[in-house]
Amino acid sequence: MDFNMKKLASGAGVFFTRAVQFTEERLGQAERTEPDADLERLAGRADVTRLWTERICRQTEVLLRPNPGVRMEEFLYEKLDRTAPQRPASGQLLGRHMEDAARSLGPELAYGRGLLLVGACEQRLGRAEREFSQVSAVALIGPLRDFLEGDWSLITKERRLLENRRLDLDACKARLRRAQAAESKAATQPDFQETRPRNYVLSASASGAGDELQRAQAEFDQQAEVTKLLLGDISSTHVNHLRCLHEFVEAQAAYYKQCHLHMEDLQKELACGSAGGSGQQGEQSGGGGDPPSPPPGSRRARVLFDYDAADASELSLYADQLITVYTVPGMDSDWLIGERENHRGRVPVTYLELLS
Repeated sequence: MDFNMKKLASGAGVFFTRAVQFTEERLGQAERTEPDADLERLAGRADVTRLWTERICRQTEVLLRPNPGVRMEEFLYEKLDRTAPQRPASGQLLGRHMEDAARSLGPELAYGRGLLLVGACEQRLGRAEREFSQVSAVALIGPLRDFLEGDWSLITKERRLLENRRLDLDACKARLRRAQAAESKAATQPDFQETRPRNYVLSASASGAGDELQRAQAEFDQQAEVTKLLLGDISSTHVNHLRCLHEFVEAQAAYYKQCHLHMEDLQKELACGSAGGSGQQGEQSGGGGDPPSPPPGSRRARVLFDYDAADASELSLYADQLITVYTVPGMDSDWLIGERENHRGRVPVTYLELLS
């Protein structure tokens, strides 16, 4: 108990000394030890890095999750150390509404077919957006947060400790100056009755202040070196963040490329559907020109999953896409011939839902 009280009293005394030194510096009544120019330059670069890292991280989150309510919900789940529920992207919700509308209105109508095609494309765009958000969170947001919560927290701690060491050093310098001034004054204005005792005490006080100053200077120099090493690592942080930036750009380029391909396919499918609808209307009105008839025994099918063609004989598919399928003599029962726009190739049966 006595040890704890002594330790508490000592800590309170150090805190009070630092507070007095800090206040006197603010009032211009005490001198301040300035760090070397190299340390100041490194500290300034670190502060700028921290500032813009926070802004880039925050704005990237806004880009990936524009809804502030969703961001706040994910933040609360993160603080509670729980996994946030998976939310469908806005494009996926729009696609589902369009597909439901098409089923209600009738997929045999031209408008219904258009809703099905656009709805399926919107769902693919939504899935691509969600994948891009996940990849970007790992590639860019994660490393930026790691720097702010890890490296920068350590740098802040060491810089705060360096500031405390500087306050201790300046307080020791102030005590030594006061002791030397008192000793000089006693030497110029001696008291003949107590000359020896007073001079002896003042000399001992100045000597003790000098020893404290040496210890404080050594601690300050040591802490300055540690802080400088940590601040120097900001260069490697820049290199790491640049690599993360490249990964983010690659993910964004792949996302936009995928969206562009989806939209091109959608435009072609809509154009084919419009041409087919015009041909049917022309046939009903007695106009010339017969629309191309599908092969005998063909059926419509909906694609369940994305499928990448293994060779030129197969047809690549996208989930929720509508295609025409049929069989040919001698073909394996696990495969069908699929037609999409002007493309034809083998497709696996397990990837399809046959429609009536």
